[in-house]
Amino acid sequence: MKQLKQKFTSRQYMISSDFEFFHYRDETPVEVEYHNHIFYEVFFFLSGDVTYIIEGKSYRIKPGDIILINNRELHKTIVEPGKTYERYVLWLDPDFIRTLGEETDLTVCFERSAESNYNILRPRMEFYIMIKKILACLESSVFNDGYGSRILQKSYITELLVYLNRAFLDSRDEDIELDVVYNDKVSSVIRYINDNLKEELSLETLAFKFYTSKYHLLREFKKHTGYTIHQYIHKKRLIMARMLLKEGLKVTEVYLKCGFGDYSNFIRAFKKEYGQSPKHYRNTGNGTILQ
Repeated sequence: MKQLKQKFTSRQYMISSDFEFFHYRDETPVEVEYHNHIFYEVFFFLSGDVTYIIEGKSYRIKPGDIILINNRELHKTIVEPGKTYERYVLWLDPDFIRTLGEETDLTVCFERSAESNYNILRPRMEFYIMIKKILACLESSVFNDGYGSRILQKSYITELLVYLNRAFLDSRDEDIELDVVYNDKVSSVIRYINDNLKEELSLETLAFKFYTSKYHLLREFKKHTGYTIHQYIHKKRLIMARMLLKEGLKVTEVYLKCGFGDYSNFIRAFKKEYGQSPKHYRNTGNGTILQ
């Protein structure tokens, strides 16, 4: 793996096919808009004054906290001035992770965190010490092209994923719930949308189903997610389409499975969002989208 500059980059796509590692340290706030990417992300927070927003939940994070993000979630950070903002960031291609696990599914912590209440790990001290130590070793191997460095990198990532999963399975919601702000109804609407992207999801339908007024739901949804309901549904349908295309499904199958009622509208929307047609994306098979 080539050495990566540690100056903060706002790009949200991978150059490498397997993983990328960053150790950032910024004295002034960096701005990142809501985004999504086709890889998993491990965010290990070291210092700063940061709120991490994922799918309508705002996490007030503390040094030592770990954020796990899968390849379907919309998220962003809000960084306040006055403190050094330092963190480790690891991007991992899901297919690469699967080559490491053999009979053990090392993607569990990413997939189940999306299904559980929270995306944050606040590991017990024994896990924290081990995970931080592995990240330091990984950093050393990434920026050292010495003999066997590639083997070490894969070894450290495998070890890291084992301990992240152990920490995840050991985690308790009560350890972090005081540092999470969210709206129960909005969270329920988000879960329903993500489970029913193929269906008709009008504002009227959602307001009726969740016993609330359209205007109240609109206001609260935008407040907690940064998107209108229409924008959010549109984004999530495109994310789902991208994943299905990467799996090899035909374009004519994908647009229906994702709830796009019109084929031409789907083609235009996908190209506008990802810079290439669905057919081209499916045929290249490499998942490289500049976003």
